[in-house]
Amino acid sequence: MPVIFLLFIVVPIIEITLLINVGQLIGVWYTVGLVLLSAFIGVNMLRIQSLGTLMRARQRMDQGEIPGQEMGEGIVLAVGGALLVTPGFVTDVVGFCCLIPFTRKALVGYLSKRFTVVAARHSTSTQSPNHPPFGDAPGRSESTPRSGDIIDGEYTRKD
Repeated sequence: MPVIFLLFIVVPIIEITLLINVGQLIGVWYTVGLVLLSAFIGVNMLRIQSLGTLMRARQRMDQGEIPGQEMGEGIVLAVGGALLVTPGFVTDVVGFCCLIPFTRKALVGYLSKRFTVVAARHSTSTQSPNHPPFGDAPGRSESTPRSGDIIDGEYTRKD
């Protein structure tokens, strides 16, 4: 309960107070410009960082490994992106910390000590490590059944 209270009550009050103070100090339009500029830079950083994380995750999956670090980084990137498009300076600072690789990896490292990544693998006796499980084998159409597949259908007996 206290965390939800902080997120939805205290943080907006801090943001509004800070936006008013900065607006009085440098002007309203410069404050609006700073908020829009931080959102623009943040979205572009998010795009670049998320593509890199996606490529690393794809490499680890191709090697047969679980991309736990990359999944954690993806979640932190998503939270950082949401914070960057939220107007305000405090959320922008936290959002940029989520996008900077050093702080993001440190945050994911801290969170990975608290959570465990579990993967489930479905296998049948006809699958081998070199045989794709979803009918992606070359020369095989999706309509031809593999051995061990279950085909659902109806029949009537005609004598």
